[in-house]
Amino acid sequence: MARLFDLHIHTTKGSSDSSLTPEDLILEADRLGLRGLCLTEHSGPWDRHEFKKFASLHNVVLIRAMEVETDYGHMLAFGLDRYQAGYNKAAELRKAATTAGGFVVSAHPFRGVLSGGHRSRALIYQSIPGPLPETPEEALDHPVFKLADAVEVANGGTIDRENDFAMAVAEKLKLPVTGGSDAHSTHGLGKFLTEFTDEVNTEAEFLKALHSKRFHPVTGLRTGNLQPYAI
Repeated sequence: MARLFDLHIHTTKGSSDSSLTPEDLILEADRLGLRGLCLTEHSGPWDRHEFKKFASLHNVVLIRAMEVETDYGHMLAFGLDRYQAGYNKAAELRKAATTAGGFVVSAHPFRGVLSGGHRSRALIYQSIPGPLPETPEEALDHPVFKLADAVEVANGGTIDRENDFAMAVAEKLKLPVTGGSDAHSTHGLGKFLTEFTDEVNTEAEFLKALHSKRFHPVTGLRTGNLQPYAI
């Protein structure tokens, strides 16, 4: 049913900083012709039964997931049934995902690295002392890239040069790359997407498609000019 997925969406159901109701999400996605939606809630995945009931009402492929704040920045986690204690450690989240057959993505890894003020420190480097990297080469040895299955390089809430920085790092490390809007309202939904080679109809097919690593980020849906995301 879907090859294009917005891999990073927050709704009022599970993200306190979102104004996007699940119902408005479906309406906006329908307006855009977007059939693949990943609900990466801050508080953990929706209750499985409630999610199944909601998904059955709509003609889209809905994926339940979560965005976890870890010691190595935010990570999107797919294939895990619920949030558990210890997931704030990236290594523990990685371990749980491996056991469950899940998939984890380093989300907007360099947000704040190039644009942050002197009083703030980018999340990915909160637990790592020393100066922030100024070039992609200086960022290659960050431990998150040994734990993540892929890197989100096209994030709708991140400035272009920090997205480009993430893309450059991922390319040097030969890691798969994804795109997602990080939408917290209808504005911007679908700004960046991930396009899969194969059609996806179920959560099982979605996880299989992620593990195949046959996907790439795209942009232009909202302007009717869909094209691969590139720096």
